[in-house]
Amino acid sequence: MLKFRTQGYNGYSLQFSPFFENKIACATSANFGLVGNGKLFVLNTGVGPSGIEVERIYDTQDGLYDCSWSEINDNQIVTASGDGSIKLWDITLTEFPIQNWHEHNREVFSVQWNLIKKDTFVSGSWDHSIKLWTPDRPQSLTTFNVEHTNCVYNTIWSPYNPDLFGSASGDQTIKIWDIKLPHSIQTIIAHPGFEVLSMDWNKYQENMIITGSTDKTIKVWDLRRTDHELLCLRGHEYAVRRVKCSPHNSNIIASASYDMTMRLWDISRQSNPLIEVYDGHTEFVLGLDYNLYIEGQIATCAWDENIHIFQPPALSG
Repeated sequence: MLKFRTQGYNGYSLQFSPFFENKIACATSANFGLVGNGKLFVLNTGVGPSGIEVERIYDTQDGLYDCSWSEINDNQIVTASGDGSIKLWDITLTEFPIQNWHEHNREVFSVQWNLIKKDTFVSGSWDHSIKLWTPDRPQSLTTFNVEHTNCVYNTIWSPYNPDLFGSASGDQTIKIWDIKLPHSIQTIIAHPGFEVLSMDWNKYQENMIITGSTDKTIKVWDLRRTDHELLCLRGHEYAVRRVKCSPHNSNIIASASYDMTMRLWDISRQSNPLIEVYDGHTEFVLGLDYNLYIEGQIATCAWDENIHIFQPPALSG
């Protein structure tokens, strides 16, 4: 178990580098993201007396809610900010972002780099809109802003089709989009009466997605038959803030929640899918990721100002 204290800053999101097994970025906000500034931490593991050391810390004038490593440049990270801005950082430089976009007029809550084309990223905002960007242009490429009727909390690319992404919203729905079309191609009322805070795409089954909601559940969906979920996973005591499908096992899902836990689920075990509860944090757990290079290693960040990197026993076998 590795621990790092983001002193004075509450963790919102983190991501392992897609290029290096020992590098991780974490987006944080002061004062729980309600008011004040933010910091982007870039950390290296496996070094120093504590096993984890700072490579870079970048200060921002507003809180940071998400971060995503570039899929094409191993030194670059894009961040989502509470002031509506999106910033691109190069960790070979010490201070300022190399690009700054400001088109959203509310908090940007999600950014994710295209996993296949690798030359674009997508953002989701509390202004109900989604925008498509490329790092070498000063304006967004496209805006999708006529469908969601509440905050867009999460935007996720398909790992199979370079033109498809999904969005999760406070309007109870998730939508699937094709970047070549102005309107969504699919809408699922995923959690009726509740906000959808997170979604992810299964890395091994192109029609399977998962959603997490304020109704405390995680649902597994087949995009070919969306009248009803395949599975509904119950166990969290408060809202599910983030869900992630394993990059190593098609049946493993991880979830992070306001109940201060990270949970692991095996969806092949339909009668008893919950396989582990990690309760090492003392505040809301908002960030979660798997290490692509070290199978079974997971990182979490929370409002307790801590990043934990560990190998859950359920994934060690």
